Amino acid sequence: MIQSVHIFSTRESVSLAEKISQSYGMPLGKMSFFDFSDGEYQPCLEESVRGSRVFIIGSTFPPADNLMEMLLMIDAAKRASADKITAVIPYFGLARQDRKDKPRVPIGAKLVANLLTAAGATRVMTMDLHADQIQGFFEIPVDHLFASAIFINYVKSLKLDNLTIASPDMGGAKRARTYAGYLDADVVICYKERKKANNVDYMTLIGDVRGRNVILVDDMIDTAGTLTKAADILMEAGATSVRAMATHAIFSGAAYDRINDSKLEEVIVTDSIPLKNNLVSKIKVLSCAPLFGEVMNLVHNRESISKKFIM
Repeated sequence: MIQSVHIFSTRESVSLAEKISQSYGMPLGKMSFFDFSDGEYQPCLEESVRGSRVFIIGSTFPPADNLMEMLLMIDAAKRASADKITAVIPYFGLARQDRKDKPRVPIGAKLVANLLTAAGATRVMTMDLHADQIQGFFEIPVDHLFASAIFINYVKSLKLDNLTIASPDMGGAKRARTYAGYLDADVVICYKERKKANNVDYMTLIGDVRGRNVILVDDMIDTAGTLTKAADILMEAGATSVRAMATHAIFSGAAYDRINDSKLEEVIVTDSIPLKNNLVSKIKVLSCAPLFGEVMNLVHNRESISKKFIM
């Protein structure tokens, strides 16, 4: 007997979920939400999922309602006797809280992992976690996909000469080396120091970029302070052009203005998080929907997904 499949979405991720379900080859499942006057809400799956495989799509960016919707929908599917429940989380929120970096702080990523499992998820599918070790926070399978499968073909289409891949910090050096290997490019690193989040106190360049076309690679762009500062340093060091490439477009605070006013020629991101402002011409959005749709098909058909792990 072939197991039926149902795909649902949290409200803020419907646009991406529709593209993923189209790539998968079936429509989104019917959902309804009852909103109480005090802001509380109750999701309802408007079709039977008994004995089915259920995919619930939703990025868990702030506000916390996005995570709560995911948890409530997983619980609803579990209580409706779904056989397998996969939380498809293109952007995994709270991933920057992956360790205790000072006393008396939480490990938010581990807490989210516990909540997803307690709610009833039997599998998690996500992309470009801020820290790879977050996979180990789960006692259920985690499919950790990489946007490099999307970005590399686009970079090749640009046909840039004298290409150099840059990391905006020491922590991204591995990611930069991996991209450089696939693109046959050099690598440089921007060393930075910061005393508090979203505020770079000092940055310097390690490597030579004179006469090079540089692409900065990162997992996310929040306020864009680091990337725009790195772009300034790279151009001052003699780079011909500077682009930035990051999976998750958080774009908080003055990010859009900083990008628009920066020396960056182009900022390439995915649609894991919906953009709040589509008026900045420098921003190029590549969809991650085909990647998730294909991997969901492979998972459902019990086929290997290792070929999708480019990085």
